[in-house]
Amino acid sequence: MAWNESGGDDKDPWGNRGNQGPPDLDEAMRKLQSQLSGLFGGKRSSGGGGVKGPSQGMIGLGVIAAVVIYVIAGVYQIDEQERGVVFRFGEVQPDLKTAGLKWNPRFVDRVEKVNVTQVQSHNHQALMLTKDENIVDVSLTVQWVIDDAAAFLVNVREPRKSLSQATESALRHVAGSATMNEVITDGREAIAIEVQERLQRYLKSYGTGIQVTKVNIDRSAPPVQVQDAFNDVQKAKEDRQRFENQAIAYAQQVVPEARGRAQRQIEEAQGYRDRVIARSDGEAQRFEKLLIEYQRAPEVTRDRLYLDALETVFKNSSKVMVDVEGGNNMMYLPLDKMTQRAPEVALDRDVVRAAVEELRRELSNNRSTNTRGRSNN
Repeated sequence: MAWNESGGDDKDPWGNRGNQGPPDLDEAMRKLQSQLSGLFGGKRSSGGGGVKGPSQGMIGLGVIAAVVIYVIAGVYQIDEQERGVVFRFGEVQPDLKTAGLKWNPRFVDRVEKVNVTQVQSHNHQALMLTKDENIVDVSLTVQWVIDDAAAFLVNVREPRKSLSQATESALRHVAGSATMNEVITDGREAIAIEVQERLQRYLKSYGTGIQVTKVNIDRSAPPVQVQDAFNDVQKAKEDRQRFENQAIAYAQQVVPEARGRAQRQIEEAQGYRDRVIARSDGEAQRFEKLLIEYQRAPEVTRDRLYLDALETVFKNSSKVMVDVEGGNNMMYLPLDKMTQRAPEVALDRDVVRAAVEELRRELSNNRSTNTRGRSNN
């Protein structure tokens, strides 16, 4: 039977209200609070009044819940490439947090995570004035990492901006100490190394905690407005260098040849001098020996010298024409025929002597014939 049927007043949850209308919501809430208070150990008020304040059990449960939430909120994790900087009431603690699962008290410590292994890049481009008063357009890239996490966060308000300004200063100092040719040609690598060293000194003095790993000069060229004129100048310099190299190569080729020819002429002259001196010494010694022989036997020596002279002359000539004194005829000595008969045999002394004797006889006969003809006349 339903609770609102007749005879069911004892089952009415709102009590026997007769015809008073719907139940009172305030009274229902007070009953619910009373039941909850009994559940947590609270005391009911006398006469069915309101509930007293929370009991000790409720306070303890709330404290435990708050502690658990506080502990869980303080748990954090640091990756392998990161370091954690701890700020305790705003003051930096000396010990950095390394990789792993960590905990810090909330509202007491604050942890800032910093990546200390990532290589970051900073691109910089500017117009620079060189030592020889030329303007060059330089573009470079600075690669850097965070070396000191605490210094990076605390010492400088904007470390990246400080890096940009320090790069500008270092590049202007180095480019202003070099010529334009060094900046845009073969001196770029040396300039990049010097910029890196000077930039690192600046950043260290600022205390930025930044470590510069590499400086690369991506581009160095004259401004666009004077690019054509600069190309003409570079072409002229290249032509000059090419002509100088050609001249040096020609000199290196000609000079050794000239020195070799000069040395050869000197050696030939020295050889000729030694040969003439030796020949002269030999002739002098031979003359002295002939003089001794001539003093001993003048006739024999004269004939011998005469025969030697004829032998020397006959060796170099195949025909000999002899003018006969007092006559119109010339005697022909057929030495060529004689050599043809024995081409492989040289003229012997006996042959020469025989020819000379025959020549003398012919001369004597001609003289006697001429003498008789004159006497008859």
